[in-house]
Amino acid sequence: MLPALSAYHDIPGFCKASTTSEIKANGWVLTPGRYVGAEAIEDDDEPFEDKMQRLTAQLEQQFAEGERLQAQIRANLKELGYELP
Repeated sequence: MLPALSAYHDIPGFCKASTTSEIKANGWVLTPGRYVGAEAIEDDDEPFEDKMQRLTAQLEQQFAEGERLQAQIRANLKELGYELP
């Protein structure tokens, strides 16, 4: 047996039931973002400067890991006889 369906409701950033008058007011443009909008995002209370410092440090670590993995892949390919330029 299928579960009962609940009543429809708009979900910001996901879905919205728009009226034809709304669509007409937007020049008949059907771009979803014009109607659906964006999901509300909770503020994490981390100061912007602290967050950017943390995220750029994390990104630097990820770049370093990417370079390490790229070197390993190149070495593996070379071992197999497929050297990249």
